[in-house]
Amino acid sequence: MGVPGFGKARSVILVYTAGGQSQLETWDPKPDAPETVRGEFLPIATSVPGTFVGEHMPRLARLADRYSIVRSLSHDDFDHGSAGYLALTGRYYPQKSSNPPPRPTDDPTFGALLQRLRPIGRFPYEAVHLNGPLLIPAEIGPGQDGGFLGRQYEPLVLGNVNSTADTIPSLAPRIELPLTRLAARARLRETLDRSCASVEGQLAGSQCADMDHLYRQAFEVLASPICREAFDLSAEPDEVRDRYGRNRPGQACLLARRLVEAGVPLVTVFWNYTIRGQDKTPASTETYGWDTHNDIFEALKVHLLPDFDVGFSALLEDLDQRGLLDQTLVVCMGEFGRAPRIALEPTFAGRTPGRKHWPSAYSAVLAGAGIARGAVYGGTDRFAAQPRSHRLGPWDMAATMFSALGVNPATEYLDSQGRPLTVSVGQPITGLYQ
Repeated sequence: MGVPGFGKARSVILVYTAGGQSQLETWDPKPDAPETVRGEFLPIATSVPGTFVGEHMPRLARLADRYSIVRSLSHDDFDHGSAGYLALTGRYYPQKSSNPPPRPTDDPTFGALLQRLRPIGRFPYEAVHLNGPLLIPAEIGPGQDGGFLGRQYEPLVLGNVNSTADTIPSLAPRIELPLTRLAARARLRETLDRSCASVEGQLAGSQCADMDHLYRQAFEVLASPICREAFDLSAEPDEVRDRYGRNRPGQACLLARRLVEAGVPLVTVFWNYTIRGQDKTPASTETYGWDTHNDIFEALKVHLLPDFDVGFSALLEDLDQRGLLDQTLVVCMGEFGRAPRIALEPTFAGRTPGRKHWPSAYSAVLAGAGIARGAVYGGTDRFAAQPRSHRLGPWDMAATMFSALGVNPATEYLDSQGRPLTVSVGQPITGLYQ
């Protein structure tokens, strides 16, 4: 394709910070802005001279020479559901600034599209979603499934991988069910299902095809020692598990590393499984999302940033030390950022000010697979309110991920109505590459 970074990644890990991570308290601090804009936190120097991040990310500050910061993402969708759909599919939802449920006519999530276009076959699943599905705030949000491509293309979804010693306990081999008996059961099921389409009609046939694919994947996972080993977090030394953090997002990041080692092309880690679970359980750190309308500084300082700093830095450091970062593109982003002006919103829980939704300017981090180390791409005005250079959108992030995996973003495929669509309407961010 002749584009920098094309095909450089064997895998992509997307760390998704749902709810709207504030750019001002993380990747784009504005210490010279008025107090009502800059907030309570101070910037700290990083390992890259002249680059600063928020003070509650000291580990990530030390690793700044291993990633690039994009400070100029921008779009115009103001609500979590439709903006999340945009972030996870690369396309706007038909109704902007809305919170719709998932529908079978939706655009496919990245992993489903990758499965449709270029199934690699190194692993039974081309894509895995960890710490999901994402709730907005209590219902599953759109953009996480196969959409109009159908269930057979959907990623494997795992929830709290820190809840038991085994990520998927049912993968443990059963003495009474050796592989020969398992294979015999698979053949019997295929025989019984073969007449499904002709007996029950076209719709039932389509449903049977989806179920057949899901069953086949399940049998492949059960029969594969590589799969069982990849999902077995208990095989990791205690010091490694501690380094990532003994919590849902930290252990999900560790499992993401194990999955790319096993050959999974695309792993999405939902950092938080709900955008704002703190409304119901404010004392539980793992329920917190980045939707910090009120109490933003307490939420970030006590609950969100400490675990994020530990877990995300561990992922980057571990990948680099193992020689995996050169062939793994790591992307960290959410659906939007937070508003420049701090204010108390009376319609939301909390007693101290926070920040509203802000899609006009927000940040992302990329590392690995040829991405320049220690760079800052794009910039915002003195309030972090608007990009002043290199304006980008989620569609460009999508194009960059697909391009890194060796898929031309201009590749066409057909939607449910037989109309041609391109993989992405964006362009790879070539300026990020060394």
